[in-house]
Amino acid sequence: MTNPSSPVRRLQRLAFIAGIAALGISSLAGPARAAQTAAAITYDYTARPAGLPAAFVADPGESLRFLSIKAIDGYPVQAALWQPAGKPVATTTIIIGSHGSGANYQGNPQGFLAKGLALKGYAFLSIDNRAHDGAVNTENFYEIARDIDAAVYTARALGYKTLVLEGHSLGTVHMAFYAANNWAPDIKAALLLSPFSNLPWKSRNVLIQDDSGYAQLTNESLAALRAGTAQNVLPDKMGYFTGEKVPVSGRHFLTYRDETTSTADTTYWIKRVPYPTLLVRDQADGVILPWEPYEILSAAHTPGALVPSIRYVIVPDKHPPSIEGHEYANSQQSLIDTVAAYLADVLH
Repeated sequence: MTNPSSPVRRLQRLAFIAGIAALGISSLAGPARAAQTAAAITYDYTARPAGLPAAFVADPGESLRFLSIKAIDGYPVQAALWQPAGKPVATTTIIIGSHGSGANYQGNPQGFLAKGLALKGYAFLSIDNRAHDGAVNTENFYEIARDIDAAVYTARALGYKTLVLEGHSLGTVHMAFYAANNWAPDIKAALLLSPFSNLPWKSRNVLIQDDSGYAQLTNESLAALRAGTAQNVLPDKMGYFTGEKVPVSGRHFLTYRDETTSTADTTYWIKRVPYPTLLVRDQADGVILPWEPYEILSAAHTPGALVPSIRYVIVPDKHPPSIEGHEYANSQQSLIDTVAAYLADVLH
């Protein structure tokens, strides 16, 4: 019998180990393969969508094109791209705009703001996020960031080097969340128009004002989540700013309205936003209460907060508080001028 410690035995062991190693390397290397794509953001220009208002057209000095963008999870994001005529893309600032709950890129203020800023030399990529129109109060808060991200990467692919984030109404919470979680050197500012402060607190204490009803919606939402049906509308309805009760899905309630699980709170995210920020409220806003922007301002001035500067502008409007005030229906040019002046100041 060969001695286990003999030179022959040691050579046999080394040869065996070398053979196994070579086999492993060979099997791992395998035939050459091309890299595979797990997911992608894509975009394409499309024809003008049917049903847009006749007034939703470009004036001399600007252009309007329409895009269909596929978000990273496959959601189709429809968008309107407003551009100043004759201005090179590489030297033009583009604003990425996202509307509020149940709104869209053509309505106030998104439609007139994009058009007005294009005439002042700014491009504007305005999207229909997955909370648009009939999807109101049904979406997951966190998924909206994918729609914004798709628009941001599309703007970069189009050649824009300077980006600004803009949100209106519920879109302000989306944009604050996105800005706090996406630190990029080409993003230069954030615009929060008609901003909610702490939406979970407001939902419970101002909109619903019924602890038993609030608890019932929470329990129904949790049950739906555990049953895998959080995307479905709940049996009970939710109190809303209109004074009526409206349908709501479990995933919307848990990610926007529930005080325990929701982070739809601008006072939390603003402290983590590393960009100069503008807050604007119409004086006649009937949705955003007068104290809400001040709560955001206070949070932004917390010691250690990241936001380098923040400015609050109240747009004059002598009309009674209303939904029209929330949408700047009677102060369109004032809003355009306010935003343009701010951008000229912070971007100089």
